[in-house]
Amino acid sequence: MSTSTKRISLYYIVLAGIALFIGTLFGPFQALDHARIDLYPILRIFFKSYYQGLSLHGVLNALVWTFAFSAGWLLYATAKALDRDYPSPLVPKLSFALMLVGVVIAAIPLLLNAASVLYTFYPPLQAHWAFYLGLVLVVISTWLVGVALAQIVFAWRREHPGERTPLTAYGALATYVMWAIASMGVAVEVLFLILPWSLGIVEAIDPQLSRTFFWFTGHPLVYFWLLPAYVAWYTLLPKLAGGKLFSDPLARLVFILFIVLSTPVGFHHQYTDPGVPPGWKALHALFTFSLFIPSLLTAFTVIASLEHAGRQRGGTGTFGWLWKLPWGDPVVASMLLAGIVFMFGGISGLINASYNINLVVHNTSFIPGHFHLTVGGGVTMTFMGLTYWLLPRLTGKKLWAPRVAALQAWVYFVGLLIFSRGMHWAGTLGFPRRVPMTQAVYWLDSWNIPSLLTAVGGVIMFVGALLYFLVFLLTLVRQPEEEVERMAAGEAPFAVSLSPASGAPAVFENWRLWVLVAMGFIVVAYGPYLISYTTNFIARGYTGIW
Repeated sequence: MSTSTKRISLYYIVLAGIALFIGTLFGPFQALDHARIDLYPILRIFFKSYYQGLSLHGVLNALVWTFAFSAGWLLYATAKALDRDYPSPLVPKLSFALMLVGVVIAAIPLLLNAASVLYTFYPPLQAHWAFYLGLVLVVISTWLVGVALAQIVFAWRREHPGERTPLTAYGALATYVMWAIASMGVAVEVLFLILPWSLGIVEAIDPQLSRTFFWFTGHPLVYFWLLPAYVAWYTLLPKLAGGKLFSDPLARLVFILFIVLSTPVGFHHQYTDPGVPPGWKALHALFTFSLFIPSLLTAFTVIASLEHAGRQRGGTGTFGWLWKLPWGDPVVASMLLAGIVFMFGGISGLINASYNINLVVHNTSFIPGHFHLTVGGGVTMTFMGLTYWLLPRLTGKKLWAPRVAALQAWVYFVGLLIFSRGMHWAGTLGFPRRVPMTQAVYWLDSWNIPSLLTAVGGVIMFVGALLYFLVFLLTLVRQPEEEVERMAAGEAPFAVSLSPASGAPAVFENWRLWVLVAMGFIVVAYGPYLISYTTNFIARGYTGIW
């Protein structure tokens, strides 16, 4: 692998780490605010409002951290799995340049309190146009990562006709194929609705239509966060744990199901929107529940792989294999703990997808409690573990203090469990989200204990995050070692499968077919509604209420 490929991946990982560091600084302030402990006056020397801090936290952690890290990890992993460099090195370089420029452009209005609209940026809240332009460039950069992955995968396939694409590269490309489809919604929203409105080209915008296009992308975004973690759980974790992947074909099926089913689910975020007919909400609820199938398949495949590893290491009995896994390895520990918290996040996700129960928790702290378990837990903890694996291979430097790195995973894990328990509990009691409680004029006594749990858990999570940044930084400043570089160059890092790739049906490699199937589901789930809504919209001469 060329130095250029490793350098681009390292740049992405460092950018992701910087974004997470800045965004995380606001985490404990928001957690403490839930317990009515107001430390924001300290920040107001630099920042003007609770919502400015919340917007920075959401954009940097949920978007920049995940987008940048996924690109760095999958660009490296794919080149390593295929044992070749990218046919057009300019594409990944351009993708990083666009992401960096986009992040800077979007960050300026955020830092000036001119884009305090949260990462969901719903109209009629309006940010400075530069915020939206910056996000457009970031999304385009992700498309270019997908182009680079497609180029290297199809170049490999031309040289290996009839062979199955290695699972690491297959999962990486599937991630960006899914995202290319899903991101069309937010692209339409920003380019054709929000940017003209924020620039003053048009005077009004329709919030309902904007929300629909946002959630066209907004829920598949969860899987764009998640699938890079799945690639690691399938291809890296079994090898590091000392075993083999249970089934390569089953893993490929999971990626196909996510391509096909991820997008036509957005209306389950709009259950309380009066502009969406109940029948369409029911259809999207059905699609949403169907996504639990690939998640269950993943749980089965990963756990079976880990059981094989534990038994290879001498584990006996029903659960004896579990204790034989290498929990002292910070990479393995981070991923194992990530899987545990993601399991809880998936269960709470079923509640969000259920129409009648969703009405109980809608717009309460239950919702951020859920996605802190998923993106803040399952995804972020996996990425933290991957950082410990990637940095030596990208820099030739030994990981600083592996025991501290392993401790970091446990501290963050414990904090997250306490934090999310508090948020879920408070949410079932009606505790609102997106509200600075230190400024609220009402408070229920039943919120006292869960809010305290949220605050305590948030502070513990922050300590765990600081340990991550410490290991990250002190590894970067170490001197390279030839031994580490030779290890990275010569290793075969990805797991062999008990059920090999050759058993996967050839149709799994037919990307065009699965894209067409996915587009067909989208047309069914969104087409009639959008045609009806926009037709009535135009017929009434309606140009928006804001």
